[in-house]
Amino acid sequence: MPIARPVLDEREVEAVRRVVLSGWVTQGPEIKAFEEEFAAYTGAAHACAVSNCTTALHLALMAVGVGPGDEVVTVSHSFIATANAVRYCGAVPVFVDVEAGSFNMDPDLVEKAITPRTKAILCVHQLGMPADLARLVTLARCRAIPLIEDAACAIGSEILWDGNWGKIGRPHGDVACFSFHPRKVITTGDGGMITTDDPKLDAKFRLWRQHSMSVSDAVRHGSRQVIFESYPELGFNYRMTDLQAAIGREQLKRLPEIVAERRKLAALYTKHLASLSGVSTPREPRWARSNWQSYAVMLENGIDQQSVMQAMLDEGISTRRGIMNSHLEPAYKGSTAFRAGSALGYSEIAQNRAVILPLFPGMTENQIAIVADSFDRAIKQVRELTTQAA
Repeated sequence: MPIARPVLDEREVEAVRRVVLSGWVTQGPEIKAFEEEFAAYTGAAHACAVSNCTTALHLALMAVGVGPGDEVVTVSHSFIATANAVRYCGAVPVFVDVEAGSFNMDPDLVEKAITPRTKAILCVHQLGMPADLARLVTLARCRAIPLIEDAACAIGSEILWDGNWGKIGRPHGDVACFSFHPRKVITTGDGGMITTDDPKLDAKFRLWRQHSMSVSDAVRHGSRQVIFESYPELGFNYRMTDLQAAIGREQLKRLPEIVAERRKLAALYTKHLASLSGVSTPREPRWARSNWQSYAVMLENGIDQQSVMQAMLDEGISTRRGIMNSHLEPAYKGSTAFRAGSALGYSEIAQNRAVILPLFPGMTENQIAIVADSFDRAIKQVRELTTQAA
């Protein structure tokens, strides 16, 4: 059983066929339509399609003014792209810990990590579970610091805001960045999206994603006069193709159904795992609705994570460890590439004791039960071996 499986069928095939036969396969009408539909879905004023979420984060940080020597308060407990995007700007990631019992940034630690060099706060909606935006947005506004949301996993997740449920990506901070990698809830093969309510920021994203070309392909194509473009500043090749956008449009149509099914599957996991000893299941805060991009359970101290995962793999069930910590990787460890804004104990516990279980649309309750039973056997097996070794 795989850890994940994208939801793709003939609708995506037909969408790609339509684009191929149109002759316009990049930066064309499909991109424009996907951006408009994504903005409408999230409630954002603007959405800009890019090549992936890492490039989205890079552009977002640059657009709010992050540059060499600056600091960005963020988490180590995230895929390494979060911290890398800060370094691409020549800035220093300042890592703060995640909350106990959560995989998200601890707002209490953020304020303590802010210095005169802080140019942005970069939070992560880890595994699709919304971070505490109410506290983070209030803090960012009080300190006049831009807040960027790494929403790579969070398309379709919701947060209770001013008494109403709203989509992640509105955005509630200044910018939100999404991923369409195959492990995410919807996919374009790869790809990303940047949402904002600020037209000036959106204009920067659109300029920089295409080498800072002064005239877009669409404008030049539709002009009745010859136009020579210019390149007023350094830009990048961070474009999404129309082939990807066409797939994305089909994926977006079925997103509500996908999220509803993932929420149902997560509830089934919680029911089947409720009686397991040595395991704690994830919980939604009262103000959050997760898309359950991943379902991660925590093992109690003393149960070896890798051994449990291997026992399940031996039964044909794929799992993943808890989310990595950038500060423990060779590219960061022992270097001056980051600054610790707090102790990172809970981040390390989350990496070393969390196990991500298979979850994808199409799973049945029987399959959920099979995974839960395998997990239970694996834990008992590891405990028995640990006792024998002692």
